[in-house]
Amino acid sequence: MNENSTASTLRRHEKYDRLIAAAKKLEPIATAVAHPCDETSLKGALEAGNMLAKNLTFLSHADAAGIVLGARVPIILTSRADHVRTRLASCAVAALYRHSQMAKQPIRA
Repeated sequence: MNENSTASTLRRHEKYDRLIAAAKKLEPIATAVAHPCDETSLKGALEAGNMLAKNLTFLSHADAAGIVLGARVPIILTSRADHVRTRLASCAVAALYRHSQMAKQPIRA
């Protein structure tokens, strides 16, 4: 790694640190969901979940996996921007979930 790329990486991390410090100063978002619910009542919770997922992915370099539940079979949910590793993780989670459906036993970690 050369000196310019190291300096660029440090500046990028400093930006994230400043952003997170500013976010910590904000008041928490209070959300409550009552059924039947509409789009407005879910908006805060969805935004908070989206921010958490992006922070885990970009700051912590965490991998994610997404499936949609409720159908007869799990539906793999990925983004065009997802890495191959994320797509494979989604396939693995879907396969584990389907196997547990067929065996009628819960998934164990």
